[in-house]
Order: sequence, then structure tokens, then C-alpha cells
Amino acid sequence: MRNRILMLLVVCISQTTLSFAQQNPLGLWYSKPAKIWEETLPLGNGLIGMMPDGNPTTEKIVLNEISMWSGSPEDPNNYDAHKNVSAIQALLKASKNDEAEKLVNETFVTKGKGSGFGNGANVPYGCYQLLGDLLLHYQLPSATITDYTRSLDLTTATAQTSFRAGKTKIQRTYYTSFDKNVGVIQLHQNSSARQTVGIAFARKENIDRYSLLNDGILVEGSLPDGKGNKNLKFAGLLKVQGKNLKVSKKDQVLEVSAEGNLSIYVTASTSYYGQDPNVTVQTNLAALQLSNADKMYRNHVNAYQKIFNRVELNLFGNKSNTRVPTNERIANFYKDPTQDPDLAAIYYQYGRYLNISSSAPKISNSLPPNLQGLWAHQIQTPWNGDYHLNINAQMNHWGVEVNNLSEYHQPFIELIKRIAKTGEQTAKAYYNAPGWVVYMMTNVWGYSAPGEQASWGASTASGWLCNHLWEHYLFTGDQGYLKEIYPILKGAAQFYDHTLVQDPKTGWWVTSPSVSPENAFRMSNGKVAAVVMGPTIDNQIVRELYQAVIQADSILAIKDSFATSLKGKLQAIPPPVVISQSGRVMEWLEDYQEVEPKHRHVSHLYGLYPAAFISPQTTPAWAEAARKTLAVRGDEGTGWSRAWKILFWARLQDGDHALEILRQLLKPAFANETTYQGVGAGTYPNLFCAHPPFQIDGNFGGAAGIAEMLIQSHNGYIHLLPALPKAWSKGQVKGLKARGNYTVDMSWENGKIIALKIKGKKGNVRIFENGTYKDYKVR
Repeated sequence: MRNRILMLLVVCISQTTLSFAQQNPLGLWYSKPAKIWEETLPLGNGLIGMMPDGNPTTEKIVLNEISMWSGSPEDPNNYDAHKNVSAIQALLKASKNDEAEKLVNETFVTKGKGSGFGNGANVPYGCYQLLGDLLLHYQLPSATITDYTRSLDLTTATAQTSFRAGKTKIQRTYYTSFDKNVGVIQLHQNSSARQTVGIAFARKENIDRYSLLNDGILVEGSLPDGKGNKNLKFAGLLKVQGKNLKVSKKDQVLEVSAEGNLSIYVTASTSYYGQDPNVTVQTNLAALQLSNADKMYRNHVNAYQKIFNRVELNLFGNKSNTRVPTNERIANFYKDPTQDPDLAAIYYQYGRYLNISSSAPKISNSLPPNLQGLWAHQIQTPWNGDYHLNINAQMNHWGVEVNNLSEYHQPFIELIKRIAKTGEQTAKAYYNAPGWVVYMMTNVWGYSAPGEQASWGASTASGWLCNHLWEHYLFTGDQGYLKEIYPILKGAAQFYDHTLVQDPKTGWWVTSPSVSPENAFRMSNGKVAAVVMGPTIDNQIVRELYQAVIQADSILAIKDSFATSLKGKLQAIPPPVVISQSGRVMEWLEDYQEVEPKHRHVSHLYGLYPAAFISPQTTPAWAEAARKTLAVRGDEGTGWSRAWKILFWARLQDGDHALEILRQLLKPAFANETTYQGVGAGTYPNLFCAHPPFQIDGNFGGAAGIAEMLIQSHNGYIHLLPALPKAWSKGQVKGLKARGNYTVDMSWENGKIIALKIKGKKGNVRIFENGTYKDYKVR
């Protein structure tokens, strides 16, 4: 076998038997092994990930490490770009958008190779990659396989494969420990006969050193920096143990034979964390208590449940649905979501599970989930598996605050802090401006320049990122944190304040050049363009950012003259919403003809969500315009687009329509799940969201949307059950968070609150309950 083995594998005897019911009310289960990656079950502890396919005889477990990035730091800024910005703006003022876009593409894009148009594995931008495939070849006592199930228990972050091989009952249990940075595969059989397993770890490239040891394998490698050299180093260690263990070595495969049960431990690390990865994996191994597998598992469950158990959701569905395999439940939900509300609760908790599993906020220099979270199965991950900043990385974090996972915002906040530093150079290069700016994508190396093409790469993201900095404060009320991030908010606002130009037709001060993310319009001359002045999303973001700086200055009593100056400038920028003659929210300053009326991005409704400018209570006319906008955009779209629409309809307080979009989101991605043909937007059999291909943002956005149907707090009060569908007329939830650092538990019947408990700062808090505003006394 020529593929090199990578990772730490420790095989030892274990008496632990972990059993799961296939009717687990909060889990996924299947009656067949996974044939494709999108059927495998994701496990992760925020650093390492595993996805087993559950094949009885030859099993593949895809392994990941969150920092496995090729590429390297670079300076892709075009330092002559600012010399051309006035000419670009002049063309836009003259309504020559097509000529302006041509000039942007020539002078105002990245100077380097950028993202490689999504093929960044061998350019400096880099690419997030899988770590490799763990291959297990089992010698079973019989070729006859019966009673097969595989499952994922969301309450314990544990997967299992169970079957009979002849008369022998076999259980395989998998988890990535939240206590120690190790993945575990436990192989149990109800027999003391010897088990024999061939073990290998395969990766196709970038192995620098491979050493076969007396009791395992040491592997070291490095990924290309995109400049002809190597950069990030990775390491793995394999070691075997067991009762009466026999080990043979052939073609880089360990054949392990031992009496009774076996356990496999897996770990890896990279130099991203500033340490020698070889030392790290050795340390990880030394920290394990291999002689006490039961205690190791208990510690894992306890550490995980301290986080996961903060929120409980019960929608009181028909419990007989738990006897239906998850892939079939998905199909049934798409046909009629009212018959299985519990699947919505599972999908919600699955989103929280993925948040917890794909980021490690307690680890210094930890990374937030990327486009695929933690899980990838390719060297060249789609779109580089990077951080798209025109919605996707943000959507990954929309639910963390309300879903009581506030600390899982922190790795993203730290990433924002880092790119704010590199973004200062980008602000100078493209506008000769103070402050900082970042455009629509970034990576672990701090990339902040525009993309390769104006149509998608020219939208600034710094203001949108500041929404996350501000929201974290609104939910936590942590003034120490607010003081820490105030300079970053201010720096983003300084950039916009310096670069806004006056639109000659309206007199408003707007961004230029910019785009409404990835969308285009038809000009009066019939040509198609994307570059404009002041797209609606920018106008909403700039206003939101200015207001945040003003409020933060007031809260902290800084008395910053810059913050004071922004108060008057709020009158000079466009209002959040301009309504077109069709009654819809305009996407651009002019009511251009739409090239793609059902475009996946609905960026001009940023003011509805995540911002709070549009509300049925405070701005009913704008809310009606938003409804008309969504009616034209349609209910379908890519996976993440459907998730965003759930949030839109939740904010419009239409629960039945939000449930309809959730139904669309859970549409089976494969038209034929036997042949895996006809892939489209929706949900894969393992509940991963299909863009397609897989993007995790739809999972996180869908979970955030479900929470938003149950609680909202953006209008200055806590709105209970603002968008409850008729099908969820009875339910209970515990642990949801509201702005102001309140925790809300509630039960309802017939759509009405019957029990309520709010915890937080003592005193009165304004709520909207059962159609009535009232004060609730927090004790």
C-alpha cells in the first residue's frame, strides 16, 4: 500500500461496552453503512474530527484537523489601487457602471493570485484540507451480517455501528474526546475470541518523513506554501497496545491481533499553534489514561454535556417517528413537516452539536468553523474551505448567542481581530484611508484584499464583521469586552467615513465602488454590471456600524469626538430601506432591472436579519416591502439561502412560512438516494446541508432560524414565540438566550405560554407574551 499512514493510533484492550438504542429521541440512525461521505456521521472536538462510514468489513474513517491549511501569509494588496479609485467613482457617478467594473477588474482587485478562483491548494491563499483516511480491515467470524444499525447520539457526541456477524454481536463506538484531544474507536464483541484488524492511515501527498517503529508509526509532513516551498507542518504518531497483542507490519499496514475488545486512539496536530506538532502528539498520548477507558469516556461525556445540555427543546411529535431511519425521516419531513416536529428539534440540536464540535474556544489561537466546519474529505476542498465573508462565515455564528453557546463566538471574534490588523494595509492600498477593511473572503493567514473579480470580490465585509463584535456585547453585556473591541469598531467606521462619496442623484453619502454580493443588474443600455455606488446592504451596514460606535462610546463614557461626529453623519447616509415602485425593498440606489430575480443572495434584506431595521412592530411599511421582496425571490435557493429565508420569515413573524422554508431546507439532496443521482439544494442523508456541495452554514443558519421562531430580542424587549407554526402548538424550551444576558425557559400549549422563567439581572424586563406587552420581574 503506497499511501502513507498518518495520525496517532493506539490499540488497547477495553472492557467498555457503550450501547445505544436506535430509537434515541435525540439522535440520527441508519439501517445501512454509508456508501458516500455525505452519509457518514460527523464527530469532532473542535480540533480533530472523524467521520466513520460504518462498513462491517472494510471501514474508512475520514479524519480532520482544523488547522490543516496549505498556503502562507502574503501581501496581496495592490498599493497603486488608490490612484484609480477616483476614476472608478467618476464613472459610477456618470452611470457608466460597466466601464467602472472594467476598470475595477484591471486596477482594484488583488495583486496576487487571490483564492485561485477556488483552487487555492497550490497558491499562497491556500486551502483547508482533509488530514487523511483511517482504513480498518476487519477479519469477522462470519460473512453473514444481520441486525445492522449505525447511529449518532447528540446527547453524548458518540457514534456507534452495531451488527451481528453470524452469532457474534459486534459494536463499534466512536467519539472525539472533549476532555483530551484524542479520537477513540472502541471495538467490542460478545466473545473472548481474538480480533484481528488491519490498520492503515492513507494520505496521497506531502509526507516528509515516515518511520515504522517497534510499536507503531511516526509520521511528519508539511503542506505547500504556494510559493514553491513548504509551510505548515503536521505530525502523527501510531502506537499499539493490547492483551496478548500480536502485531505484524507489511506495506505500511499494522495487522493487530488481540484477545477480546480493542480500542483505537487517534490524535494529530500542526505547527499552526506555534508548537512542534511532533511534540504535541507525543504529549497528547502521554496525557491519556489508556488503562481506564470507562473513565476516559465519562470525562468526555461530562465535558461535552456541560455545554450541550444548556438548551433543551421538545416539540412533542409522534414518537413512532424515531423508529424510522433518519434518511427516511428527512424525506417524510419534506413531504409533510407537520407530522414530525421532533425532526425540527433534532435538526436544531444537530446545529448546536456541529457548533460545539467544529470549534474549540478554550484553546489559544483556535479557529472558527470554516465553510465545511471541521469536516472535509478532499485535498482541494470546495471554495478552499475558507471563510467567505459576504454571508457564510457570519451565518456560521448567527445562532451561537441565542443558542447559549456564546463562547463559540470567540474564535470568530479573534479571527476578526487578526484580519483587522492586515486590513489596515488594505485600507491604505485601495483608498489611502485610515482604519481597516477586509473584502469578501479570508483564510487563516490573514488575507484581507479584494478577490480576483469585481462581480464577487469587491464587497467589503468589515462592517458586517463588526455586527458580530457588537452582537456578542449585546448578549453578554460584558463592558470589559466592549472596551477591548471598541478600537476595532471605530477603525472600521473610520474607513467608511473616509471613503464615502456623495451620490449626485440623491445627495446621500455612499460606498463606492461596491457590489450587492454576487448579484448583478441590467443597465439601461442593456449591458449587465455588478459594480455600483451604495448598494442597500452597504447603506444598512454603515448605519448599523455608526450606531454601534455611538452607543459603545456612550456606554463606556469615552466621549470620543469621532463617535460624536458620526451622530450628524447618520443624517447624510441613505435610510436603511428605500421602497421601489413595485413595493419592494430596492437592492441598489437605482431600481435596476434584475438579471436573476430569484438570486440566492437577498442582501438588501440585511436590515431585516441580521440587523434590526425592519420590523412588523416598528416599521410595518418596510416589513411589508420585505414580504414582497421575498415573494419575488421565492422560497427555494441554495441550502444556506433557504436557511437565511427561515430567519427572514421568523423576523416577519410568519411561523408557518418559516416552517415551509425549513421544509425546503430539509429537501433530500439526492433525487435518487440509491444511485446518488440528481443532487440539488437541501439536506444530505447525514443532515449536512447541501449548497450543493456541502456547506455547513446552512446547518448553522437553519438552527438559528428555529431559535428565532421561538424567541427574539432585537427590538428592546423579549418577544416570546414570535413565529410559532401551527404545527408546533405544544412544546417547551429551556436555556435560550436573549440580549441583555437573559436566559429563558418556557412551555406552551395551543400556541400560548403556560409557564415562563427568565433568569438574569434582577429587576423588570420588558416582554411580549401571548399578544401583550408586560414587565416580567427577574428575581
